[in-house]
Amino acid sequence: MHQQKLQELQMNIRRHIIGKDDVIDHLITALLAGGHVLLEDVPGVGKTTLAKALADSLDLSFARIQFTPDTLPSDVTGMNLYHPATGTFELMPGAIVHQIVLADEINRTSPKTQSSLLEAMEEHSVTIDGATIPLKEPFMVIATENPMDAVGTYPLPEAQLDRFMMKLSVGYPSEQDTLEIAGRFLDGSLTEPLRPILTASEILEMKNCVCQVAVHDELRRYIAELIRQTRIQPETRYGASPRAVLVLIRASQARAYLQGRDFVIPEDIIAMAKVVLPHRLVLTAEARMAKVTGAQVTGRAISAVKVPGLS
Repeated sequence: MHQQKLQELQMNIRRHIIGKDDVIDHLITALLAGGHVLLEDVPGVGKTTLAKALADSLDLSFARIQFTPDTLPSDVTGMNLYHPATGTFELMPGAIVHQIVLADEINRTSPKTQSSLLEAMEEHSVTIDGATIPLKEPFMVIATENPMDAVGTYPLPEAQLDRFMMKLSVGYPSEQDTLEIAGRFLDGSLTEPLRPILTASEILEMKNCVCQVAVHDELRRYIAELIRQTRIQPETRYGASPRAVLVLIRASQARAYLQGRDFVIPEDIIAMAKVVLPHRLVLTAEARMAKVTGAQVTGRAISAVKVPGLS
């Protein structure tokens, strides 16, 4: 039953996103794993459309925050509004209290405002003037950002990046996909409303099933060695954190579940490592000057570890 629903979810999102099946699967995997996703790419490739397509396919509350240089932390978290007539305060929750939150162009706002998302992303709660409000589950932040060399951007701090389970790139469509996009745009199907496929209770059931997916002891050691390799690469100043171990395990379980398995295989770990680890690595100044990327260092770490052969 769940697998059929997940296939319907994939097909529903593909009505608006053409030729990016791997990115769609990664986004659904993060949803099942209870993680947050950062979409980084040049303007116009469909980052916001992808996030909204997922939100529209889920029967959950949704809010979009359009970040600008003058966006305030209270615009995200909310505030206590004073009523002079009665002398009382009214709690006005911000956009973060919704279940799916699109943080659009997150790197166009100040670091202070960026950090207003940290508590919600880690603890699934928000504190407003000393009052802590638990967020309704399931909760997911999907942030979009333009490349770091774009005009008017603020780089996300390491602590913020580490809160995102995955960092994905949508990329340009192929020529054939571009023609299909044009055709669907002209016949109007590209902008047709999407129907909700999954409810909150169904998502929570699936997340519980993901936690039950088996991870062999050999695969746990394999993950631990992968993480260690990211820390000893010569281009790495700081390798993947202990949080990365937990995130990689859960993402691998979710990928296995999405593919209809109740056990993790090495291919799950390798596929997830490529989107879970690169943005968590802090490279040396020499490596950055040489244009080395976190993805390249992650690839070298993967190549340095023998893939376990499970019987």
